[in-house]
Amino acid sequence: MYKNSFLVWEHIKNHSTIYLFMIILFLTGIIFGAVIVNSMDFIQKQDLFFYLERFFVQITEGVTIEKKDIFWQSFVYHAKYLILIFVLGLSVIGLPLVWVLLFVKGMVVGFSVGFIVNQLGLKGLLLSSLSIAPQNIIIIPVYIAAGTLSMIFSLGLLNKLFSRRNNQQILQPFLRYCIIFILLLVFSLIAAFMEAYIANKAMEQLIKSFY
Repeated sequence: MYKNSFLVWEHIKNHSTIYLFMIILFLTGIIFGAVIVNSMDFIQKQDLFFYLERFFVQITEGVTIEKKDIFWQSFVYHAKYLILIFVLGLSVIGLPLVWVLLFVKGMVVGFSVGFIVNQLGLKGLLLSSLSIAPQNIIIIPVYIAAGTLSMIFSLGLLNKLFSRRNNQQILQPFLRYCIIFILLLVFSLIAAFMEAYIANKAMEQLIKSFY
């Protein structure tokens, strides 16, 4: 256990620049998402809030989606996103798309939280904390790790292409790349479970207390 923790820490330390780049990219996406909310005019906000309010009314009336459906929809969404990042990491030309995907993910989080807080104030902040934050505590590091690993592997391929030493092994790094992404999928499964059975339940109770 201690050895594995040491290896993880060494990996992060050796690639700290790439991790920092991915974190900044994600945070930039969050800020951009929040800026979009503030740049929307009153009518646009009202139109969007209309659908949000309808969702709240459905919950208070007991019209909800099955927890298992939320779980599988959430997991499939995360799995598709991670698999796409994995595949893009296998080619150097796909690297910019990895950056775009991570930025977009941050933008979605920033917009979602920003819009709810903008419309509901403190209630929105509490709602975001209970319905959005729990699963994102896990899934955000998963996406950042996936983007970083994809970039590391892609740069490794680029280095091999331009290196004069053609005897560099690619199979072992590829297998390691696959194993780590499988672990990330497991963590996304945990995040999906939290979203369906913990965050969703807390959100329903909170919305019912509002109305």
